[in-house]
Amino acid sequence: MSIALDHGEDARRQLHDINVMPFVDVMLVLLIIFMVAAPLAMVRVAVNLPAASAEPQARSDEPLYLMVKPDLSLALGNDAVSRERLTGMLGAATRGEKNRSISLRADKTVPYGELMEVMNLLRAAGYLKLKLAALEKMP
Repeated sequence: MSIALDHGEDARRQLHDINVMPFVDVMLVLLIIFMVAAPLAMVRVAVNLPAASAEPQARSDEPLYLMVKPDLSLALGNDAVSRERLTGMLGAATRGEKNRSISLRADKTVPYGELMEVMNLLRAAGYLKLKLAALEKMP
């Protein structure tokens, strides 16, 4: 004797939806494992470095500043200099070291073209290491 229970047509219908919750759970567990394991994997190895026999290079104590004033005149340090004498004054100030860096200061009212002209003068003189000085804004 058998009994057939009729559940209607819904019992034979297949569900085509994917259950994503187990996948999300596995991904979250893996994420936590990697977040914990990544800092532990970065091991710093202590290395005992040998001493060098070379003498350290002397650093210039005084930076070399070239200033472009609002009236477009130039000053090397505290001394006024004309554009024609700039190369000679730079050679004397740097003792002929063309690889010494020069900090270039300009007033904010100086046009960009004038600043580029001074930079071109420095490049033509062989000074390629230029630093542009600015004030740091405080929050």
